Amino acid sequence: MAPGATGRVRYAVVGAGARAEMFVRALVLDYADTTELVAFADINQARMDAHNRWLVELGHRAVPTYPAADFTTMLDAERVDVVLVTSVDVTHDEYVVAALRAGRDVVTEKPMTVDAARCRRILDTVTETGGRVTVAFNYRYNPLHEQVRRLLAEGAVGEIGSVHFEWLLDVRHGADYFRRWHRDKATSGGLMVHKASHHFDLVNWWLAATPVEVYAAGRLFFYGEDGRRHGYARDYDRAHGSPAAVDDPFALRLDAHPRLRELYLDAEAEDGYQRDRNVFAPGVSIEDDMAVLARYSTGATMTYHLTAYAPWEGYRVMVNGSRGRLELDVAENDFVDRDTAGAVKGAALHGTDAPAEGGGATLTVRPFWAPPRQIPVEGRSRHGHGGADARMTGVLLGGQPDPLGRAATADDGALALLTGLAANRSFETGQPVRVADLLTPR
Repeated sequence: MAPGATGRVRYAVVGAGARAEMFVRALVLDYADTTELVAFADINQARMDAHNRWLVELGHRAVPTYPAADFTTMLDAERVDVVLVTSVDVTHDEYVVAALRAGRDVVTEKPMTVDAARCRRILDTVTETGGRVTVAFNYRYNPLHEQVRRLLAEGAVGEIGSVHFEWLLDVRHGADYFRRWHRDKATSGGLMVHKASHHFDLVNWWLAATPVEVYAAGRLFFYGEDGRRHGYARDYDRAHGSPAAVDDPFALRLDAHPRLRELYLDAEAEDGYQRDRNVFAPGVSIEDDMAVLARYSTGATMTYHLTAYAPWEGYRVMVNGSRGRLELDVAENDFVDRDTAGAVKGAALHGTDAPAEGGGATLTVRPFWAPPRQIPVEGRSRHGHGGADARMTGVLLGGQPDPLGRAATADDGALALLTGLAANRSFETGQPVRVADLLTPR
């Protein structure tokens, strides 16, 4: 998108929740010479007012705010060039499509949307308008993941035969998906869409391949009403104001986090949204333990497992090839401290703060007929998703070089989404699902 009359690209943010803060800070602090934040849109005025208070604290002026229903009015009134979509997942397509039809480009949080019909709508609108949609898959920008991409592209393991990918969400981070709107599959697509689309996109990117067929099994094992059998449940619906939640390690204490209190507790009167539901309360329609087998266009396969109730947080990736094996092991934290278990990972900044517990990462190439090679880990940070957030905003907002092709397109967003949607359908049917039967990628 060409800069406006001021020489700076004019951005508006729709969706004034916690994730918006990363983009807002990048716009007004890191790239203020070339970008300009000009407006917020949201269904909740109190949340927009909170962001404006923080802008003033940063030395920036407050910006105009618009009800979400006046989104298209805002685009013209504020002469918006690019829209940043950080709203609830199920609403992404509304704003993406409206912005494209109004001649604006879009950067949207992942997942691009939550179902095949909405995905098709976005792709069709991109084709009709010639507009650009970029999906904020920040995991592509993690220095470790960039190293994996380079090693595989250089043939470190030869032709890739299979991938094994295990992701563990600990009982602090994993639990948080069961307190908030993500617990409803209708609004989030479940963890196969909201969370695992990150991981499916990485595999697509690493392999330079597209998913063909998916078979999966998943269930709600630990959280929700049935999870009460494990003996952790307390009798309350939401944590705030409940004596039963005072020392519950699964309870989120909103009043202990100033940012979260302003964004959610102080904003409840407008829309009734409760950010601190009991993870064992009724209404959970997503899974917490999921296994996937996927086959790709290159013939490679992937086995994937996501556990949302682990004692530690991290992931393991193993890539098997014709010349050896690559192994990536990451411990983001090696345990959860009970005294801080009721916090949110990174508080309102969604991963910006480093956890108190220990962690580390190793990257190893194991060639045939030779000793394993430990690859030095480059540029990893304990902040902002391993340093990925700052690198991503540098490319998406700051116009920094992108030789690895990390900026994900709408088609990339669709391919990651479709793996998760195929897994969800396989959960329901017990049968393998051909991705082409959901939506034909282009």
